[in-house]
Amino acid sequence: MLGAEFAVTKPEGLKALVIANSPAAMSTWISEANRLREDLPPEVQATLLEHEAAGTTGSAAYKAATEVFNERHVCRVVPMPPEVKRTFDAIDADPTVYHTMNGPNEFHVVGTMKDWTIVGRLAAIDVPTLLISGRFDEATVACVQPYADEIPDVRWTIFEASSHMPHVEERAACMAVVGAFLDEVAA
Repeated sequence: MLGAEFAVTKPEGLKALVIANSPAAMSTWISEANRLREDLPPEVQATLLEHEAAGTTGSAAYKAATEVFNERHVCRVVPMPPEVKRTFDAIDADPTVYHTMNGPNEFHVVGTMKDWTIVGRLAAIDVPTLLISGRFDEATVACVQPYADEIPDVRWTIFEASSHMPHVEERAACMAVVGAFLDEVAA
């Protein structure tokens, strides 16, 4: 998201761009997250809705229900790898920025970014661009598609065994794709 925002300004020296697992519009992200939530077990859905309505998204029950979503659509490696756990622990230790911009989690988006979109401005990205996402990603095909549709010089790899973190879930394959792209644009 931030990389795309930077790239549309056509900064001097930008030679290429990698957009990893990013929505082009938060409205699509939210609608897709709601669609993905419909596939969660009914009791998990009920817990999420109950705590969102009550404003108790910090509760242990809500966090446990969120983990069910995360294990399907954020990081499918169980147990969570240490580097991913450290990231989530850091957000839990000081959630100010994440909660302000996004909200309490990936799918209950109530923060300042909730209305963000870059759709309609992506054609301004005039450098070779690599899109990556996962087949089970919360950044679904619908979320990523505008990048593919609007950026003139784009290629897109979907990692078939990954969700939101192919750099963790399919590390070797992801590094190979990114490395090949960087080699291509450096040539």
